[in-house]
Amino acid sequence: MVHDFSLLHDDIIDGSRSRRHRPTVWAAFGTSDCILTGDALLSLAFTTVAEGPPEPAPRALGCLAEAVTELIEGEALDVAFEQRRQVSPSEYTAMAAAKTGALTACACTLGALAGGAAYERAQLLGAFGQHLGVAFQVVDDLLGLHGDPAVTGKPVGADLAAGKKTLPVLAALASGTWQGQELATVLADSTPQQGTELERAALLVEEAGGVSTARRTVNWELTLAFAALAEAIPAESDREELRALAHVLTSRDH
Repeated sequence: MVHDFSLLHDDIIDGSRSRRHRPTVWAAFGTSDCILTGDALLSLAFTTVAEGPPEPAPRALGCLAEAVTELIEGEALDVAFEQRRQVSPSEYTAMAAAKTGALTACACTLGALAGGAAYERAQLLGAFGQHLGVAFQVVDDLLGLHGDPAVTGKPVGADLAAGKKTLPVLAALASGTWQGQELATVLADSTPQQGTELERAALLVEEAGGVSTARRTVNWELTLAFAALAEAIPAESDREELRALAHVLTSRDH
């Protein structure tokens, strides 16, 4: 419910009219109904956790509240980055850790608490989720550059057209290559990019090493995630399904 709340509001912020091959809620029913639906989902999420097992409920509610706050802060940073000329890759990672990592960290922590895990183990599983969330966000950025619109449901280059500072773009701009310099010139143009211009910009990102850097970041975040997972669950057979889930989430094409 929290995830859907964030997507409803995110679509309004980004002006996205379609998601998963269907009209977004605000596009179909209006902005007011979309905001109120998101608010209702958020309230119901807290009600659901409060009605769960009584012993972990206080910590679970605190975890959820903290995650929502971080998610909102991350979204605010993402929006602010669109208006800034320079954003460092490390700033991007901090944004992704808040916007997406906080949500997946909370999901893992809540699952552990509901299953009766000690708080220390729940925190380690939360760290697994945090790093997995960052990896997931970077994969999402890559799909925004080269994903198949028939599969992703989003037009190629939409993030570039919106001026979003995704990790592949930031890595390309910081590469010191002539492609990175040309990309900076292209993105500095106030005229909205479209068609072949977007394709050219996406190609420059790849040629400047932005795509390869993003993929290395995915692998590194997975390494950190699996290290936290191994500490939380020493028996390899017991963590096999979570590792498989992590690979599915970071090897997707939609």
